[in-house]
Amino acid sequence: MSFQILPKARVEEWIDELRSRHRVVAPTRVDGSYVFAETRPGQSIPLDYPTSLLPPKRVILPPREELLRFQDGNIEAQVEEASIILLGVHTCDLHAMALLDRVYGEGVPDQHYRARRSGTTVVSIECLRPCTEHAFCKSMGTLTLPEAFDLHLTDLGDDYAVDVGSEKGAALMEGFAGTRPAVSRDYDRLDHAMSDKWSRFPYRLDFDVSELPSLLASSYRSELWEKLGERCLSCSSCTMVCPTCTCFDVQDEVEFNLRDGVRRRLWDSCQIGMFAAVAGGHNFRAQRSARVRHRFLRKGKYQREAYGLTGCVGCGRCASACLVHITPVDTFNALYRKRLEAQAGPEEVRA
Repeated sequence: MSFQILPKARVEEWIDELRSRHRVVAPTRVDGSYVFAETRPGQSIPLDYPTSLLPPKRVILPPREELLRFQDGNIEAQVEEASIILLGVHTCDLHAMALLDRVYGEGVPDQHYRARRSGTTVVSIECLRPCTEHAFCKSMGTLTLPEAFDLHLTDLGDDYAVDVGSEKGAALMEGFAGTRPAVSRDYDRLDHAMSDKWSRFPYRLDFDVSELPSLLASSYRSELWEKLGERCLSCSSCTMVCPTCTCFDVQDEVEFNLRDGVRRRLWDSCQIGMFAAVAGGHNFRAQRSARVRHRFLRKGKYQREAYGLTGCVGCGRCASACLVHITPVDTFNALYRKRLEAQAGPEEVRA
């Protein structure tokens, strides 16, 4: 494995060069929070940002997008093809994008997602310290790179180590004279940075993540869901900030002539009361407890079974956003303790 060394003093020059060929979307500070937004020439990019309010998912799966337009009986798909550099993505969000690639790429591929995703090159960055108090990426196995990536940066102090993982990633470095090949001293610095980071990230789950699907399956009728349902506000804040949620609504907006219009896809949430309402007035998840349970089973069990990847990447955004402090760590650990009590008895567990 070979690395390039990019001095931090040359990073802005490199990014400005990328802007001459692509749209560069990166973390930007807005009203005290960080969001992924298109950057301007000369704009400084805080690659050491803690976390973003919304995940970078919003770049490849926008909250609101046109699917097609229709006019006088003619239907035309609205497929956006753009050349985008998505810069500064944390490894947990990179794992989330790997799941989205499977969701929208397997079975019947989604042409809108695929077009936007194929035109996006992701520059990720190694997390050397927890981004928030709620992050539990180490427990979820998302603290390191997934197998597929484009370009990955690791902070070495005055430099970044640049790991090239794809042809698209290599193209971002072509022609830029500000890098040099890594030498033995650089590999020592990289090894030191990587070994030091692990002690900064605690395991926050009381069990191995591989046990999560079976734990949730055995906890389907747990009384914990009723208790969480009593607290939940069904506000959907948790799902709106989640990097792996894929629920959406489709709306047609028709002109007054009843011949022309547009079809749009919008983010939706399984936590909203009417999400599971169907014809005939039936709602198969009318209870808040059922919706909360569905959300956790989808993250920890259903998506693993369907796509081979866990639907929660441990970013902690939902825990930060929840107004009543319902968190994945507390929920999963509570279910685990209840299972231990059922197997061994509460007195033995406390001992």
